[in-house]
Amino acid sequence: MRGHKRVLLAAPRGYCAGVDRAVITVEKALERYGAPVYVRKQIVHNIHVVRELEEKGAIFVEEVDEVPEGAHVVFSAHGVSPAVVDAAADRGLQAIDASCPLVTKVHREAKRFARDDYQILLVGHEGHEEVEGTAGEAPEHVTIVNNPDEADTVEVADPSKLVWLSQTTLSVDETMETVRRLRDRFPQLQDPPSDDICYATQNRQVAIKKVAKDADLVIVVGSANSSNSVRLVEVALEYGAKAAYRVDYADEVKQEWLDGVETIGVTSGASVPEVLVQELLRELAHAGYVDVEEVKTAEEDLIFSLPKELRGDGQPRGGRVGATA
Repeated sequence: MRGHKRVLLAAPRGYCAGVDRAVITVEKALERYGAPVYVRKQIVHNIHVVRELEEKGAIFVEEVDEVPEGAHVVFSAHGVSPAVVDAAADRGLQAIDASCPLVTKVHREAKRFARDDYQILLVGHEGHEEVEGTAGEAPEHVTIVNNPDEADTVEVADPSKLVWLSQTTLSVDETMETVRRLRDRFPQLQDPPSDDICYATQNRQVAIKKVAKDADLVIVVGSANSSNSVRLVEVALEYGAKAAYRVDYADEVKQEWLDGVETIGVTSGASVPEVLVQELLRELAHAGYVDVEEVKTAEEDLIFSLPKELRGDGQPRGGRVGATA
């Protein structure tokens, strides 16, 4: 029906279990040990979350050598290399590891294949904290492959001792294209023991694919350094959205984006609290988009336990809301 303004709201969206666990880890550490609690890197890639935790007493640093000796430090959800763990220990820091368990799984895979003397082709974005952490588990064995084109030029020592692993927050489609091109060159390339791209990343991409085909515009709530949020914009455009943009906050939406637009798709990255989506929906309602239809493609109920240092207070589990926020 022409002239009918509506919003298609993707589900699942927002917080995944690993992000929820990481944010609660910092909150619980502040409750238990008092401020300040130091956090290496952004605990999750979201400006709003970081600002809120700073207001509660968290201090974010780039490296552990910025943390006073003996203080509490939380490692971010993206994981850290053994070198970072050792550096924290050398300073006598009381470290709490908030790494997502799905990232930790990839670390274990990297160590296992390195022990067996495999060359590991790590599909991911060089410089991303997660990739740095995974590569740091076996730097002599890991070669980073940033994109499908690099699959055509990467060099390997022994094609019969080759395995691929991946960053957990990539585009599923692009990763599979990278792997296809690697396998064309190296038929003996082994797969990881289980899927490395996390359930939440995949579910959010599936949901936005369904929304995008009917959307004149897709708005993704998420920060610029959030890999999975940026991928959602790319996926939306690839699957039919006429336009797609990423915003941190609702007030970043530009009027010209809405000109002539009837159907807006809305989703959020896995490190985005639902309050920011609701603010966007209110902003869109003021512009006439009051009809909101949720498009649900999966149910999520995964919850991760908190780090061992923070258990024993009646909350052995990590999630407030499962993974469905």
